[in-house]
Amino acid sequence: MSVQSNSAQDVVQDFKDAFMFLDEWTDRYGYLIDLGRKLPEFPKELRVDENLMQGCQSQVWLISHMEGNRLQFLAMSDAMIVSGLIGLLLAVYNNRTPTEILSTDSAFLEDLGLNQHLSPSRSNGLHSMVKHIMAAAQRHVAV
Repeated sequence: MSVQSNSAQDVVQDFKDAFMFLDEWTDRYGYLIDLGRKLPEFPKELRVDENLMQGCQSQVWLISHMEGNRLQFLAMSDAMIVSGLIGLLLAVYNNRTPTEILSTDSAFLEDLGLNQHLSPSRSNGLHSMVKHIMAAAQRHVAV
């Protein structure tokens, strides 16, 4: 198990810097698509209904488990932009303690301008994924 050297806040700041550097939203979408391409393989046997997110227009599978004191997430989507959003969320929240996850406010998504530049259905799906991540952290924070 590798321990991340950057805090969630450092990763958020890196994303903010990247989005500020990329002036055009077409470039930002390209950046997100590249993030999605770097997601780890999601095993076919885990692509079952019980791992399918509700509230997402595209198909999104998301699972979590504890490894030591850190929460691990694995996710994938059948849509390129959504895969990029997953990549962004996992960069911020994966392999962190439940307490660190819960203390990392998802308001950075608004700071990145995602709410204004995603379709309403994608924005709802993004917030559903954040709620799922926070709920997983909440379930494990007292354990």
